[in-house]
Amino acid sequence: MLGSTSLSEAEWTGRRTAHAVRIENLVGDYLTDRGHGEVHPVLDFLFTYYSHRPGQLRRWNPGHGVVLTGPGAGDYADFASYERVDTPEGPGYRVRSDLVERRRSSIEFTLGLLTATTERAPLLGCFGLHEWAMVYRGGSSAQRHEQVPLRLGREGTDAVVDSMTLRCTHYDAFRFFTPDAAPRNAVPLSPQSRLTSEQPGCIHASMDLYKWCYKLGPLIDSEFLTDCFELALHARTIDMRASPYDLSDYDLEPIRIETPVGRAEYVRAQGELSAEAAPLRSALIARCQNLLIGGEYGVGITAE
Repeated sequence: MLGSTSLSEAEWTGRRTAHAVRIENLVGDYLTDRGHGEVHPVLDFLFTYYSHRPGQLRRWNPGHGVVLTGPGAGDYADFASYERVDTPEGPGYRVRSDLVERRRSSIEFTLGLLTATTERAPLLGCFGLHEWAMVYRGGSSAQRHEQVPLRLGREGTDAVVDSMTLRCTHYDAFRFFTPDAAPRNAVPLSPQSRLTSEQPGCIHASMDLYKWCYKLGPLIDSEFLTDCFELALHARTIDMRASPYDLSDYDLEPIRIETPVGRAEYVRAQGELSAEAAPLRSALIARCQNLLIGGEYGVGITAE
């Protein structure tokens, strides 16, 4: 990202249109259903637990170091994260040149966490029990998806947790464990343990690549952000299929992790997801590195 890339209006509007179509194909039906008061255990999570809203996901950003030219670039004039620049083609707009410095601590944290995660071998033996631990001996108040029943009932759900070892390595899942479940986890976790416990086999670590992208805001290009959103959608689907909830009304076939066959199925799915996440994690690491060492813009382009 050293220097700036200048996109003609035809180039960037084509990318913006393709992005809008892609997002519509991914979440258009969900937004229609939500408007009718319907809920969805996969997509609701991606737009509630994660703070990036559908409208924000739909908005296209070219990423850091890209200048949008042409009369239509004025669409970005009112965005606080953009600035006007002069180019040989006339006025253009780009993500603010000072935004990297303002986000430096976030970029450095993301880079450190993802690098540490990449350096570890994937662990595939948790069997998705985190969702079970979130309702373990917790009574009705612990049920996180009140609109769907527990597949094995409350006693059956507790019995599965009693029969297995909790091996969660992801603090942001662990922090929702019930008080009876938390001491059963094989590894004690805390906010400070993220750098020492996060590992690439974890479904939530893969899902969170989407979070780290949107937290860096318009510095990350929307095409890559959507790649990570698609990964998060895949991960959350596996997550809920392996959960204790009966999601048959949503056409989600359960991964029955209470059985040997189901555990083997989960390990395969988890391994495939980890492999799918690896190149995206590496690409986000590279983007963070380039942001931290870059910042210059092309000759002849000056901020107003």
